[in-house]
Amino acid sequence: MPGRFHPAIRLLHWTMALLVLAMLFIGIAMVSTAGPAYASLLALHRPIGIAILLLAVLRLAIRFRTGAPPLPADLPRAQQRAAHASHILLYLAMIGMPLIGWAMLSAGGYPVRLSAAWVLPPILPQDLLAYGVLRQAHTLVAFAFFALILGHLSIALVHGFVRRDGVLETMLFGKTVTDEAPPMDEAGPPSAEVVEEGTEEPAP
Repeated sequence: MPGRFHPAIRLLHWTMALLVLAMLFIGIAMVSTAGPAYASLLALHRPIGIAILLLAVLRLAIRFRTGAPPLPADLPRAQQRAAHASHILLYLAMIGMPLIGWAMLSAGGYPVRLSAAWVLPPILPQDLLAYGVLRQAHTLVAFAFFALILGHLSIALVHGFVRRDGVLETMLFGKTVTDEAPPMDEAGPPSAEVVEEGTEEPAP
């Protein structure tokens, strides 16, 4: 089995997976909700988005420092390139979406309120045209991000349950069957002839 990702990477991966899943449900609910319920969902949407941004930047920094386990040697070159490209796109989405949302709210003149006392500064001047463009971009990136997540999950399941090549285990905690299996002696098990020879009674 290939080596695993650094424990901090694995912890951030599953923490962010929960946050992204929560954001997807919140985003779907916001589309079909209005009034006080929408305001409550928006109050959750903003801080979770900023949390994903900060965690993604931290995760990327650790990834550059610690590296990543190699992909299986028998994986076709095209699939290896697709895997690297999909990871780059996932990082771009996790960092880009919150930044687009932040810029969109700034252009619209809306405060990016994380709590009652914590409001982020605007990163763009107020501009209604820019607000409309960024709003469209935010929606398009959200759909693309959702498609990337579905593809990422599907490929992870293929590696874990079809290929069984250890790729899925690189992001898991705890011991796996591969970890617990004792290493095989290169010389192989002793032959029956050797066992019998070792148990023969000495000649008188």
